[in-house]
Amino acid sequence: MVEPANTVGIAVNPTPLLTDELDIVIPTIRNLDFLEMWRPFLQPYHLIIVQDGDPSKKIHVPEGYDYELYNRNDINRILGPKASCISFKDSACRCFGYMVSKKKYIFTIDDDCFVAKDPSGKAVNALEQHIKNLLCPSSPFFFNTLYDPYREGADFVRGYPFSLREGVSTAVSHGLWLNIPDYDAPTQLVKPKERNTRYVDAVMTIPKGTLFPMCGMNLAFDRDLIGPAMYFGLMGDGQPIGRYDDMWAGWCIKVICDHLGLGVKTGLPYIYHSKASNPFVNLKKEYKGIFWQEEIIPFFQNAKLSKEATTVQQCYIELSKMVKEKLSSLDPYFDKLADAMVTWIEAWDELNPPAAAAANGKA
Repeated sequence: MVEPANTVGIAVNPTPLLTDELDIVIPTIRNLDFLEMWRPFLQPYHLIIVQDGDPSKKIHVPEGYDYELYNRNDINRILGPKASCISFKDSACRCFGYMVSKKKYIFTIDDDCFVAKDPSGKAVNALEQHIKNLLCPSSPFFFNTLYDPYREGADFVRGYPFSLREGVSTAVSHGLWLNIPDYDAPTQLVKPKERNTRYVDAVMTIPKGTLFPMCGMNLAFDRDLIGPAMYFGLMGDGQPIGRYDDMWAGWCIKVICDHLGLGVKTGLPYIYHSKASNPFVNLKKEYKGIFWQEEIIPFFQNAKLSKEATTVQQCYIELSKMVKEKLSSLDPYFDKLADAMVTWIEAWDELNPPAAAAANGKA
């Protein structure tokens, strides 16, 4: 049986990486006591907490953390009518934190994710590994059988084209989980006691043209490179679907990263996922998505963006038009989702005007 790491007695990291360039985004409905465990690794960073549900509820944050907290009233005040694109009563609300951040990098984590241990028993600094992933190139155009060739102790294997060894910028770092795997409801129901105890010491680039199921509870990305596409869709209250927020964002960002020549990595770091959600509740949220994904995934596999789409925003608007044209026949929800995608980009650009980004060296 795998257990979380014990971080009591571990000093706060005296030399944390990118403290002035990274925000940590946490969606929550409860007190953030889990941050005590993460203190050695996360306390030096600024937190953006997006409170879901009842805005009158007081959220406790452990002392010593620098943070800003937004609830639904804040979202409505800041975005006005465009707040309709931010999901309610669903962890998809986290993407509001991506929008209001002014940092280059984002790390997002759920409040039921604890510090993991590597096979030697050492506590895993997940954020540090994400940063290393993002600062190293990716190799999406040719698969390296020794996994990430940029890691210490690895390299490109014999037969790897020298013309591709420079790699491309990494936009997304997708981490994994020990203990409770990220399963859908049917798999949870047939494997209720299954736990992930395998720690695979590997990072790899997801090849160009290959989609993947992105999980948002242990995720980091370069906001400047891909931020406007990290929209977690319309989920939760008032919507016919849930638990596909991160999946939707993952399909969108992968198509756009492939088009723009950016990389997506998966593997390390691991977190310890402490709590299994109710499979019956999950099934109610997921059941339409389970059917729809058999149509949605081929749609993304065949999505081709134009040569004129040279920015993330342009790519995303093109994708929204394709969603309206190709998926609205599947369910009226997708017509509404396509409109929300456009609203999201409009809201993003209002809070992150291109001129200001250029002045900050972000464009």
